[in-house]
Amino acid sequence: MANERMKPVASLILLLNFCMFAIVLGISGWAMNRAINHGFIIGPELSLPAHFSPIYFPMGNAATGFFVTFSLIAGVVGIGSITAGSNHLRAWSADSLPSAVSVAAISWSLTLLAMGFAWKEIDLHIRNAKLRTMEAFIIILSVTQLLYIVVILGSFARRV
Repeated sequence: MANERMKPVASLILLLNFCMFAIVLGISGWAMNRAINHGFIIGPELSLPAHFSPIYFPMGNAATGFFVTFSLIAGVVGIGSITAGSNHLRAWSADSLPSAVSVAAISWSLTLLAMGFAWKEIDLHIRNAKLRTMEAFIIILSVTQLLYIVVILGSFARRV
């Protein structure tokens, strides 16, 4: 039997995660757009600079490209996790639990990967305010996504 008292807690965490994933998607989309618009353009002679990186971002440091790319992927999968989680909240049954937990676990693992690049970016120091905001949101999301998984799994644990 599912613990109905945990349903409002799960829905609050899901709403918080939705807002934060939407902000991460907005900032990482802005950074990706800026990198595409201001990136390196190969001229007619097709010569690359000595230290060319295909993941070049005009703002930030050497870890910014990886951080933004994986944050964008984590944000999209996180929104998918929100979709499966809202379906689970509507049904609140053991039948909808596996899909919600599996997508949330995948989203959490990708968020952890982005968090690792966020820590590397913090370690390298050079970044702007938008990237600092996205770093903070990714670090917070890694905790709240794990908390969401614990809440929905704990509400369906059998009491023996």
